[in-house]
Amino acid sequence: MTDNQDRQKTNNESLDSGTASQTALEKEPDSASSVENEVRLAKRQRYIDAGADPYGDDFSISHHISELEERYSALEDDTDTDDEVGIAGRIVAIRDQGKIVFMVVRDSTSEIQLFIRIDVIGEEAFAQVKELDIGDWVNAEGTVLRTRRGQLSIAPHKVKLVSKALRPLPEKFHGLADRETRYRQRYVDLIVNPEVKNAFEKRFVIVSTLRAVAIERGFIEVETPMLHAIPGGATARPFVTHHNALSRDYYLRIAPELHLKRLLVGGFERVFEINRCFRNEGMDQIHNPEFTTFEAYQAFSNQAGMKELTRELIQRACLAANGSLQITYQGNEIDLSGEWSSRTMIDLVSEAAGTEVSFNRTLTELKTLANHYQISLQDSWGKGKIIVELYEKLVERNLVQPVFVTEHPLETSPLAKQKADDPNVTDRFELLICGSEYANAFTELNDPVEQQRRFESQLAARAAGDDEAMGFDADYIRALEFGMPPAGGMGLGVDRLTMLLTDSASIRDVLLFPHMRDEV
Repeated sequence: MTDNQDRQKTNNESLDSGTASQTALEKEPDSASSVENEVRLAKRQRYIDAGADPYGDDFSISHHISELEERYSALEDDTDTDDEVGIAGRIVAIRDQGKIVFMVVRDSTSEIQLFIRIDVIGEEAFAQVKELDIGDWVNAEGTVLRTRRGQLSIAPHKVKLVSKALRPLPEKFHGLADRETRYRQRYVDLIVNPEVKNAFEKRFVIVSTLRAVAIERGFIEVETPMLHAIPGGATARPFVTHHNALSRDYYLRIAPELHLKRLLVGGFERVFEINRCFRNEGMDQIHNPEFTTFEAYQAFSNQAGMKELTRELIQRACLAANGSLQITYQGNEIDLSGEWSSRTMIDLVSEAAGTEVSFNRTLTELKTLANHYQISLQDSWGKGKIIVELYEKLVERNLVQPVFVTEHPLETSPLAKQKADDPNVTDRFELLICGSEYANAFTELNDPVEQQRRFESQLAARAAGDDEAMGFDADYIRALEFGMPPAGGMGLGVDRLTMLLTDSASIRDVLLFPHMRDEV
């Protein structure tokens, strides 16, 4: 058979790169197949016995596959070139046709077909090609061509194994039945479902945009401790660990707030941190014990300044990730453009309950109302805590379009400044979209005497059984006594924001390695 006849047959029978992955997955056995593992182990050993290294680091790469697609986008069908290139990637499909092997290789950017002929690479090398499996990583060097069917391909004169896969890829990872396996083995999920990468690529864009906006506004990125002597900065149950050298327990950070505000005391005007926080609480669609937040603190700002900052951060991140401020989240059309409305918590919960829910009501009246809505009460709760519980029960889930919920009760806001004309509430907001909180911000309390009183109230709440109450941070009080300028502070949930901007139903869909129960 002449080269031209060989090529003609090849053009009629080549793999279509758009369906190559499906072909590979449909033919792969279950990943638990010990027989397949043994076969692959034997192939690995044959490589070693032949003097080759199945995990070698001798390779030649000139391009990513996407670069070749762009460079040869105008190459006409049924055209050869003399252009030598080198690529590397994972094999995702193989078709053996005797003296010709078609192979689809995927790198981090795209996929391309290898058109491998025995008369080009030689019998010994071709025999090694026949030993390759789906999932193996290879380096291929050869010339670029486009088949009669319009598929960009490489005709290699050299194909080298650089990493032998000992486990076959699973058939598919689709459907609820496999969801836990997908989260647990994210590395396989990314191979079998390459579209999963899209959410994480958007996450990287979102985080980069948040950082860029903060820097544009003159904020300095800082790093604060993750081990805290006293749990503070939020009301949450902490993880406890032991420091052997100091012979004492520490807490994994539940929030960086108190350390960041110490920097305002020290003279920094604008600071931010993209940080990991840990809370020893439940796991569900929007909660993971380890999560990421963006926190920013600005001297000579307040709640109004934090509203402006929050809106710009989210709008810029949305534009960078999606190119539009009109998005869809789980079937809800969301408009993130323009100004966002502000509503007080008391107005919202009063509307939902159909009766006044405020500090004008007696504690007994508020408890009766809470009982009516089947809210389990604790003896230590005051009016403010009950109002918050009614708000979470009756209001939160119904707030679809972005809204700043303002004037949170003092009882549940131990670090926020009191509202000047109402001592029961604070200059605080939470941003709600689609029934979830995305940001929490307030005008910062900078009065050390009042802050000490608030900490003492938190200690009393902890003694009464509230294991989420803050500890007493005497050093933070000492810092405030040196004087902290008026300031605004804001924390934004990066994981939840990524969920919103990628239309992901679960926080686990936007965490590369979410926490899971032990594998059985």
